[in-house]
Formats: sequence, structure tokens, C-alpha cells
Amino acid sequence: MDNKLLAAAEAVLFAAAEAVEYTKLGDVLGLDGEQTLLVLDALTAKLNKDESGICLLKLGTKFQLCSKKEYIEPIRTLLDLRRNAPLSQAAFEVLAIVAYNQPITKAYIEQIRGVDCSGVLTTLVARELIEEKGRLDVPGRPILYGTTSNFLRCFSLESLADLPEVPSGDRDVLMADVDDGQMSMFDGGADGTEPKVEMKEGNAEE
Repeated sequence: MDNKLLAAAEAVLFAAAEAVEYTKLGDVLGLDGEQTLLVLDALTAKLNKDESGICLLKLGTKFQLCSKKEYIEPIRTLLDLRRNAPLSQAAFEVLAIVAYNQPITKAYIEQIRGVDCSGVLTTLVARELIEEKGRLDVPGRPILYGTTSNFLRCFSLESLADLPEVPSGDRDVLMADVDDGQMSMFDGGADGTEPKVEMKEGNAEE
């Protein structure tokens, strides 16, 4: 593998400071998709071999350079960063419901939990763990929420397919059965048709 190509990929990812679609990286480097993935594999191997403090994270079809977790304390000390307040139990519950049922509306979440979730959703959006994925084509056009690439990074997941299976005993807590009619807006209109889901461009499920 061309060392200059590896260096170029590393430099671009470092400068981006966020997850980058591998196809976009390929466009920048003048490579096709397959070639780009080979470069990213080689860069991952190089960083691991060199025992670097930096690693390459794969987040679905995106890649991001990040510091390794074992060096978080000296980084915090240098930057004098405060530890983020941990998520509340309620926030973890709502995040799990969104992750396993997305795209999902606020009303659907509240139907599962039985309490108002406005504040928790605001917190999760602010933490960039969930985001608007579109709107449901029913009266009121409620927002549909889904997880973000930051969610994948925080929980060390490559894609949503890596979410663990829900234990049977927890299914009723995390996942509502639409077929049982628990959410009226998903029952369709008077003519029995299903409501349309209007997704935001570029926000397909990771």
C-alpha cells in the first residue's frame, strides 16, 4: 500500500474532525469505493501496529479518527474538560426504545413508557444521540426520531445491526407491538391505508 496514500487518508480524516463517508473520502483521494476500503483497512492496521494513541473507528459506512479510550484521562487533564453528566435512567430507557423501534414518534415512545418524554428527548437531541429522521404523514405531522452516527460511536457499534438481541422478558419494555394496535396513528386512515413516512434526505437509518 502506498504510504503517501495512507498519509493522505489519515490527514483528511484528521482535518474533518468528524465521521466521513468512505465514498466521500474516495472522491477526495481519487479512488473508487473498493480501493478506498482497502486504504482504510491498511490505515487501521498501521495505527494498530504502531501502537498509536489514535484509532480508526468504523461507524456504518463512515470512518473517524479518534483517540483511544485508554488515554482519556491525560486528554481530560490537558484540556481541563469536565466530565459530562451521565445520562439518567429515563434517558437510557428512551434511547433504547428509539434504537430498537426507529424511526419512531414521541407519542409512540410515550405510549411505551407511559409518561411524558419531552425533556428526555430534548436532552438526547442536544447530546447528538438522536435526531429528526423525517415526519409521519398523519394529522400534526409528528417528528420521527432515530439514532445518529454519534450514538454508534459512543456505544462502539459499527451499525444498528450490531445492537444486541432484546431478551424476551424485556421486549414489552423496549418494543411495542404495532400489530396489537398500541399506537393509533400507525393503524392507518379510515380507508385502512397505512400512513406515509416522509424521511429527511440523507438521514437513512445507519
